[in-house]
Amino acid sequence: MRWLPAIAAVFLAIAGLGAAGKVPTRVAYVSEQEGGISVIDLSTLTVVKRIQPENTAPRGLGLSFDGRYLFTANKDTADATVYDTRGLSLRPARRIPVGNNPEFVKINPSGTRIFTSFEPASTGGPPAAGSQTTEEQEPPSQIVEFRVGDWARRRTFTAGIETEGLEFSADGKQLIVANEGQNTLGIYDVATGKPLRTVNLADAGKLPRGVKRSPLGNGYAVTMEESGTLVLLDRAFHVVRTAPTGARPYGVAYDRSGTRILVAAAAARKLQVFTADSLQPVGEVSVGQRCWHFTFTPDDSKLLVACGRSNDVYVIDAKSYRVLKILDGFRMPWGIVTFPRSYGSLDLP
Repeated sequence: MRWLPAIAAVFLAIAGLGAAGKVPTRVAYVSEQEGGISVIDLSTLTVVKRIQPENTAPRGLGLSFDGRYLFTANKDTADATVYDTRGLSLRPARRIPVGNNPEFVKINPSGTRIFTSFEPASTGGPPAAGSQTTEEQEPPSQIVEFRVGDWARRRTFTAGIETEGLEFSADGKQLIVANEGQNTLGIYDVATGKPLRTVNLADAGKLPRGVKRSPLGNGYAVTMEESGTLVLLDRAFHVVRTAPTGARPYGVAYDRSGTRILVAAAAARKLQVFTADSLQPVGEVSVGQRCWHFTFTPDDSKLLVACGRSNDVYVIDAKSYRVLKILDGFRMPWGIVTFPRSYGSLDLP
């Protein structure tokens, strides 16, 4: 049986995964809050690598445009890790102090900066139902900007209470921040870090979590977790319309054409699909427990849904919404991105 490792290495090389010094292609990276990072080969839809960095609890993750660096926000260690993906080694290249309870990660449209949020006073989880969180009761969240490549810390933005999703305007000049504890979006000037305006969404729903820009450049979609609402905004951040979703929606993404909006209704155990213009429901599929984030595959043919409480990743046909496969063995999967980069709740546009 000594020939088995050699044969496995050949197959990995054919798939573009195992060559030393090369960036792996056709892969998905999964962050696992209970301790790991896994790599899925998109050619075979199998897990080909797992690492277990000690005590980090990675959640948010982002990938450099060239695929060389994977960046994770680590809940338990108040920092971020930069992994070198070459040769599928996932070797830690840098540990960077961030702040308490870092969560969301977003790379800017030019691929030169990466941003992550942290909550100075938080221990994780949404605000208690009916709580009246104010700036006097709790310090605001912070957004930290790092330069891709040398990972130098550039500036810190003061955001709102219980910051969740991050998004950019198409030109990368504005940063949009979902503030769960205040039912608002904060709009910031990226060049200066200064706030430009606050958008109050209280009349549309409660607890904004995910925010995503349309690839058509005509607006944004926001999920409101407590009220179970999908909110459509125009490019000036005016509410255009709303639609009910399944319970506890979080991850949200447009498809590449900008004609569909997909929502992970975590507590309802559904991935739901709406038309992007009128928010009419056009499809849904049952998934696992507490599926927070998802991504298309690079060819847009499939969806990969990370289900944190059932410890699996669902593979779904992106047209028929039929479950093709369920990958198991994960430890509270939180985020998922691919290389080449794809449309998804944590990645493109």
